Amino acid sequence: MQRCLLLEDHPAARKWLSQTLERAFPGTKIKTADNLAEGREALAWKPDFALVDLSLPDGDGSNLIPELVELGCEVVVATMFGDEDHLLAALKAGAKGYLLKDQPQEELMQLLQGTLNGTPALSPLIARKILDYFSTVQESVLPHNEDTVLLTTRESEVLTLLAKGYTIKAAAEVLGITQNTTSGYTKALYRKLNVSSRAEVALEAKRRGYVG
Repeated sequence: MQRCLLLEDHPAARKWLSQTLERAFPGTKIKTADNLAEGREALAWKPDFALVDLSLPDGDGSNLIPELVELGCEVVVATMFGDEDHLLAALKAGAKGYLLKDQPQEELMQLLQGTLNGTPALSPLIARKILDYFSTVQESVLPHNEDTVLLTTRESEVLTLLAKGYTIKAAAEVLGITQNTTSGYTKALYRKLNVSSRAEVALEAKRRGYVG
């Protein structure tokens, strides 16, 4: 990370999160913004990473996420809101991670560092909410036709993450299982869906209606 934008209006939280970014990405340049207006002005700085709060004096931080993503900036939300509505709005806007600020700084730092290896920065509670949400959606729209195949709960979870673009390593970390175990579930999905790559898994999962 070369240029990190921190969008946070509370001075104490801004200082704490700025220190967390400095520890996670040594040597990175950090620009802070107190509100959406300042955040939009900072777009000219072309940040490549942004840590965004949702509750700001002049609006919802999610409103800035699409503009950041359009610049090629990776966006992670840092908030106190752990509810489904805020989570889904941020993810739909383009956020690649969602962190709860009540976690210890060491844990936040490690989750942020994981983004360098392509691992989504997700607080454990948030990762579980995402899986629960997509599992519920899957059950409600699951087609009952000749394309339907029976999947175990864990296979469904792995399928959901792969279809959302997660790597096998990232999916393993979200699920709290080993990469080898995740690879085993992935191979089972390849066999059941008659595909041979993660890209094909994603396409086939959407075609069959397992994910939206």
